[in-house]
Amino acid sequence: MKVLIIGAGSVGSSIARELISHSHHVTVVDEKPEVIGRTDLKSAHWIIGDSCELSVLRRARPEVCDVIVAATGDDKTNLVVSLLARSEFGVPRTVARVNNPKNEWLFDESWGVDVAVSTPRLMTSLVEEAVEVGDVVRLLQLQAGGAMLVEYTVPDDHPIIGHTVENIQWPEDTTLTAILRDGTPIAPSGDEPIEGEDELFFITTPEGEEDIRALFS
Repeated sequence: MKVLIIGAGSVGSSIARELISHSHHVTVVDEKPEVIGRTDLKSAHWIIGDSCELSVLRRARPEVCDVIVAATGDDKTNLVVSLLARSEFGVPRTVARVNNPKNEWLFDESWGVDVAVSTPRLMTSLVEEAVEVGDVVRLLQLQAGGAMLVEYTVPDDHPIIGHTVENIQWPEDTTLTAILRDGTPIAPSGDEPIEGEDELFFITTPEGEEDIRALFS
């Protein structure tokens, strides 16, 4: 897979390092020449320049990339790059970092963003997920189609315990994708019974999220 990463800060460099370790082809764009010597990403292809300028993006050849990741510390840059990637170069998939949660509403398809990743919101969700048993926690928002990943930890006294997956009337537009039990992921087959302290992971819509809350209330 060919991936274009905008921004060689701690976030962009970490993503690039991980992708390279999985044998993907990575191009990194950053304004600062010194980042090349500061990182250990020797096998990445480097472009130095302002990623908001079309001439710089053209040098990175986004039109041949499968994914572009806008990972700078500036939300305006990440939005502009995502829009250019989609409108000018037809990149199939765009992932954008949200630095300020107040700007989250901008990161949608109208700005060319398929997936918006808000580090503050993700950390908040992970904290809530660690302490909130018996409540639905949104872990990740997928802008494409308005889908989201949510989690519910089953309390030990919940009446759903003992029912099998196929005998539970799940909300429409909602798919139970995994069960995490004692740290082990389980594929949710129809005859799998729900147990106390199971962590249930769903792909759903905003309406489905509310229906899940109603189901478990």
